[in-house]
Amino acid sequence: MSETPLIHLDEVVLRFDDKAVLDGVSFSVFPKDRLVILGQSGSGKSTTLRLILGILKPTSGAIFYRHLKIQKLRRSRLNLLRSRMGVVYQYSALISSMTVRENLALPVEELCRKPRKEIDAAIQKNLELVGMSGSEDSLPSELSGGMRKRISIARALMMDPEILLFDEPSAGLDPVISSVIDELIINLTEQKGATSIVVTHEMDSAFRIATRMAMLYQGKIIQDDKPEKFRCSKNPIVRQFVTGDTEGPITESIENAGSS
Repeated sequence: MSETPLIHLDEVVLRFDDKAVLDGVSFSVFPKDRLVILGQSGSGKSTTLRLILGILKPTSGAIFYRHLKIQKLRRSRLNLLRSRMGVVYQYSALISSMTVRENLALPVEELCRKPRKEIDAAIQKNLELVGMSGSEDSLPSELSGGMRKRISIARALMMDPEILLFDEPSAGLDPVISSVIDELIINLTEQKGATSIVVTHEMDSAFRIATRMAMLYQGKIIQDDKPEKFRCSKNPIVRQFVTGDTEGPITESIENAGSS
């Protein structure tokens, strides 16, 4: 593919003390991709998002946003870059004392100067996009988990980002609402022409959302491919993860670690 990647990780290593969370991870995300990063809990999926955001710096290797090396950016340029990224956190991360309107206005007020009318128009537009018109004066505690997730997505859209990062978007939601959120992610990225990176271990959501998948296992990307290739993967680790079988190399690895 000759197109320039929007995001590129090049042999990224991240160590905490003696533990390698990521051990030579490389992948590219191209414009309009919906890349789903798969892996077990603790495999480094959410950590990868934090590296892309510049919250963490790699021990070695490089992370690029187009031509910019993220870990080398000064604070002011990093903040400018982050304004091009919309983040939807695992449990919505809405400020409980603020109304929906105030939660959505916050990133715009902090990162740029816009007239109140322009901010209000953006709030109205983005709430309409996620099917939450009329909720402006509600507090997060007055909303269901699925509603809070929609509000979190609307907030992520407020800066008109080029890329959206989703950390376990269906966590804590029932299967029906999870499907609704999945469809919302697909529709929004298609409508806005945005690029998405979605971290999840929910296989139903992964196959619904993904145009590409990458699986992290023991600090490495063990497969990066189209969803249909994952369904019939010959890698026994990928196959066990996708099918949810109780027997296989993942289970054996856990059992061996427990007995050592």
